[in-house]
Amino acid sequence: MTELLRFGVNGLVATAVHYGALTFNLEVLGLASAGLANGCAALLGIASSFIGSRYFVFRRAAQPWLGQLGRFGGLYASIALLHTVLLGIWSDLWGLDYRIGFLLATGVQVVLSYLGNKWLVFK
Repeated sequence: MTELLRFGVNGLVATAVHYGALTFNLEVLGLASAGLANGCAALLGIASSFIGSRYFVFRRAAQPWLGQLGRFGGLYASIALLHTVLLGIWSDLWGLDYRIGFLLATGVQVVLSYLGNKWLVFK
């Protein structure tokens, strides 16, 4: 399996974790803000993505994890902030369906996360 295919599989799993938590936050916990619910859910998706990237996608488990975690955390904090802002604008400001906004923001996230992981985190 190629690195790009493994990245796709890992991304699907992390996205499912993220989306599941987002849906839970909005529909079970009843959070009023899709942007806030998404920001909280992103933390679980990020944790899932780091574990998968380190051990499955880029296979850099022999390298010190603390440095990887710091770079990964910085990258994903930036991406999560952008994702949260995009979804907040889409759903909270413009009143559009959060599911579609989630897909659009996730498309931006996919490109930024692959490039950032390949060139910055797991180089």
